Amino acid sequence: MGHSSCYSNSKACAVALIISCLIVAASAGSFYDEMDITFGGERAKISNGGQDLSLSLDQYSGSGFQSKHEYLFGRFDVQLKLVPGNSAGTVTTFYLSSQGAGHDEIDFEFLGNTTGSPYTIHTNVYSQGKGDKEQQFHLWFDPTAAFHTYTIVWNSQRIIFLIDNIPVRVFNNHEAAGVPFPKSQPMRVYASLWNADDWATQGGRVKTDWTKAPFTAYYRKFNANANKFGKSTTSENDNQAWQAQGIDAAGRNRIRWVQSKHMIYNYCNDHKRFTNGLPAECKRSRFL
Repeated sequence: MGHSSCYSNSKACAVALIISCLIVAASAGSFYDEMDITFGGERAKISNGGQDLSLSLDQYSGSGFQSKHEYLFGRFDVQLKLVPGNSAGTVTTFYLSSQGAGHDEIDFEFLGNTTGSPYTIHTNVYSQGKGDKEQQFHLWFDPTAAFHTYTIVWNSQRIIFLIDNIPVRVFNNHEAAGVPFPKSQPMRVYASLWNADDWATQGGRVKTDWTKAPFTAYYRKFNANANKFGKSTTSENDNQAWQAQGIDAAGRNRIRWVQSKHMIYNYCNDHKRFTNGLPAECKRSRFL
């Protein structure tokens, strides 16, 4: 849409077009416009006119960024190409989080591995400071060879994790059963690359090989189609699909495939860990 089309003789048309322009501005800004580098200094680099961002890790520091805005519900997409080769000990992240005690958080973490061994995709949901809802997956592609899209959909009914638009996990709102759900604390988007060789790879048995440093992960095409907290933006997000997004029949088939073929850990099956009984939500949904 050209800027000139936002100026119309029709008042109603002008309002509609201005709202449309706001949606584009809100959902497709550059990393310069949308993000602040939070740590790592020059290890975090924005390039290509703000469209690309790389994070690097060396023996002195990792790096990371966070969104300038806080959000309360939305759809958050980013394309990511992970650290290639021997990435053991490294963790690359893309997540939402609020701040302070009793925080909420929705996590994608990518745990590196030795050359030729698969990454572990680690997901978790925290509400009111409590997590312990981990699911882990191996991917059906090489996440270091090309960019792939990782998505978090967060609305008042559920949280959906998607990879290349394939749902891999759903965490439903089971507040009626006494399960806390993130719905009242605004969250920022965060991403980071850091060293966690005390636990990340094979339970901490494989350490980071610093002779391979620096390690670099690449982000691009960040999209936040979401409600910015504290802004009068509800109108621009009316009728947005993410607000009521669920899993249709095709999505259920895909998530069954992912969870049967590629899931390597599900807290809802961990009876040794939850000796007093599985969490309440585990009895209510197959697709947590």
